[in-house]
Amino acid sequence: MKNYLNKQLGIVFPVSYKVLLPNVVTSIQMESLDDALAEYLENEEVVKIAVPLKQNFGKSKKIEEDFYRTGVTFEVISLERTEKGVRLSVKLLERVEIKELLQEEDVMLAAYDISPGVMDLDEKSKKEMVGYVKKTSGEISSKFTGGEQYQRIVEGFEDLNSLIVYLSQFLQIPAIERYELLELKSEKERGLRFLDHLLKNKEMIQFQMEISEKFSERTNRYYRETVLREQLKAIQEELNEGKEQSGKKDADYLTKIEEAGMPEEVKEAAIEEFNKLEEQGPNKPDYNVIKNYLDLLVQLPWKKEEAKAVNLEEARQILNQQHYGLEKVKERIIQHLAVMQLNKNKKGSILLLVGPPGTGKTSLGKSIAEALGREYVRLSLGGVRDESEIRGHRRTYVGAMPGRIIQSLKKAGHTNPVMVLDEVDKLMSGGFHGDPSSALLEVLDPEQNSTFTDHYLDLPYDLSDVFFIATANSLESIPLPLLDRMEVIPISSYTIEEKFHIGKDHLLSAVLEDHGIPKDQIVLEDVVLKKIISDYTMEAGVRGLKKQLAALARIVGERIVSKKSEGPFTVKEEDLEDLLGRRVSRHEKAQNDNPPGVVTGLAYTPVGGEILFIEATDMPGSGNVILTGKLGDVMKESARISLSLLKSRLPLNTFNFKEKDLHIHVPSGAVPKDGPSAGIALFTALASLVTGHKVDSRLAMTGETTLRGAVLPIGGLKEKLLGAQRAGIKKVLIPKDNLVDLKDVPEEIKEQLTIIPVETVEDVLRETLGISLPRLEQVLMQKEGSGRFLEAFDSGKTNLRREVI
Repeated sequence: MKNYLNKQLGIVFPVSYKVLLPNVVTSIQMESLDDALAEYLENEEVVKIAVPLKQNFGKSKKIEEDFYRTGVTFEVISLERTEKGVRLSVKLLERVEIKELLQEEDVMLAAYDISPGVMDLDEKSKKEMVGYVKKTSGEISSKFTGGEQYQRIVEGFEDLNSLIVYLSQFLQIPAIERYELLELKSEKERGLRFLDHLLKNKEMIQFQMEISEKFSERTNRYYRETVLREQLKAIQEELNEGKEQSGKKDADYLTKIEEAGMPEEVKEAAIEEFNKLEEQGPNKPDYNVIKNYLDLLVQLPWKKEEAKAVNLEEARQILNQQHYGLEKVKERIIQHLAVMQLNKNKKGSILLLVGPPGTGKTSLGKSIAEALGREYVRLSLGGVRDESEIRGHRRTYVGAMPGRIIQSLKKAGHTNPVMVLDEVDKLMSGGFHGDPSSALLEVLDPEQNSTFTDHYLDLPYDLSDVFFIATANSLESIPLPLLDRMEVIPISSYTIEEKFHIGKDHLLSAVLEDHGIPKDQIVLEDVVLKKIISDYTMEAGVRGLKKQLAALARIVGERIVSKKSEGPFTVKEEDLEDLLGRRVSRHEKAQNDNPPGVVTGLAYTPVGGEILFIEATDMPGSGNVILTGKLGDVMKESARISLSLLKSRLPLNTFNFKEKDLHIHVPSGAVPKDGPSAGIALFTALASLVTGHKVDSRLAMTGETTLRGAVLPIGGLKEKLLGAQRAGIKKVLIPKDNLVDLKDVPEEIKEQLTIIPVETVEDVLRETLGISLPRLEQVLMQKEGSGRFLEAFDSGKTNLRREVI
């Protein structure tokens, strides 16, 4: 070994998984020891340093990065070669800090400094800590057979470091934490750290013993039950009872399989599963899995139902009796039933009823089932996010079960029920658990659902006889491939008159029956019922109306039970605020007078139609346009189109836009508004502002406009006209292309409104302001500079004319 100037050098001996502490006699196991290291071990003049390894434990060639930087010098007491390597009995001497590791030809040298620990425990404290370690060790060793002999050795230790080194070989302590015990200089901190490890191992051992005890108890009980069952089986066979019971159970399954009317493919699979069941004992893990699967196969309806004759008049009577209005919807359903009657082999039907909440979509499905004389099954799909809810789980999973389609058919007991898929637009598409809307594609496709395969069933099942009726509030969230497989039947919101008849003829009697109140105990006049509809509900359907009638029924019920009044309870109009509280709905009403710049528009909301006011004003400025009222991007664009269109059509110098700021506002600023149908209302409001002409407050309008002045069709016409009639509007401008939609509007509404179709903005201004704007061709001629213009304003005729000379 070379000499290095001014350095204390020692030979490095790598040690792994061993707690090393100074002034301790212990043993060190080395997997291998080459001749060079063995020679140095026997040389007493060489300083030998045991240094813990932090990586590359099995490699023979070690490098500097493999070692920690704290070690301990030692002297060899004895050396013993064994099958597992070399076992050294050593005395650990001093704690050292490694300053540098130097690689010699065949050994690793370490330049080191002596780094003694801090003795910060007095004799009393050290004795108490040693005693506590011995006590805890005794509690652990008492849990094991033969632990007494190890505890006697522990009791012989008086030195804390020696006790830690001895006990650490029996404890589960990670290698880095074993090294940290050496790295800590403080004797007190080292003792406390070791106590932590000792207590953790004590708790872990206690927990493992409890688990082992429970497992052993369960195993013994299982073994005992198994032995008793085998003995019982032997006794039953001896008495010829076991074969009879087993044969009866087997015959039950075989009989059910034969009588179920399964297709040949399914029948073969069922018999195969039955054979597996016979081979399994009741205690085998697969026994219950196979048994549950067989139970499903024999309980599912497989036999095709004969098509029953449908009495269309009776079906029509049922629909009319249970649903007021909805004539177009009911007529469409009757037509569908007629086709089913003519074509017995028609594949399963899929209808999609789309409309606002509370309009009777789900109850229509129930009425269809009654009219057809079929079983009625309802599946609520709102919030379903797992594909397995539709297709089921594979039987390999614990707790697997069939999908809700198969479960519903099992519940119905027939192959041709009317199945209502409620809230199909609220399926949670995509995600970790698959896409349930995609799983419905096969279910709702008449060309595919004759071989629908549930993951749990894993056999084709024919859904072609099922009459599927899906319901939704909106088409926007339904994927297009799924929507393409269904026939959409829209259901619009009810008129006030329809709500009145529904409440009077259907809801009131149903609510009184639910609350156990005789019909003659409440008097509800027609005007009161209409007041409830207009002031205490704000909806497209009648669900809120039913709640208000239920509130009245509870009041009557309380009076009857408490005997506060005798005879029928009469609900008066002036008592509604005391009975139902303040009115919950407020509909906009037409104003007596609209100033210049204010126009009445029409809007469509999920709870029906409403009027809205478009307000425009100007102020000195620099040509800026301010838009307020929580308007969406489309409505903002409509305002800009209207302004550009107005600027392009007005005569020169009619209005100085460069020196004015325009502010357009739509009241109810907290309510979001969007859509293009306010285009002509925005245009008219700006035209009214710049010309100073008022627009009739009893006139409302709806329609999209373009830069060339065309008026385009809009949606929700029926609801908008209902809202206009309720608000006191007398005259309505609609796009000419929407005339075909008037057939859906009730006659009583059309009788109360003057409906005027418009095709261009010139038609709009002629009807609203009595102004004739130049045609688009004349404007283009003006821009080309091809004429001299005479502009005149005839105030008597309220006519703005522009002629080309």
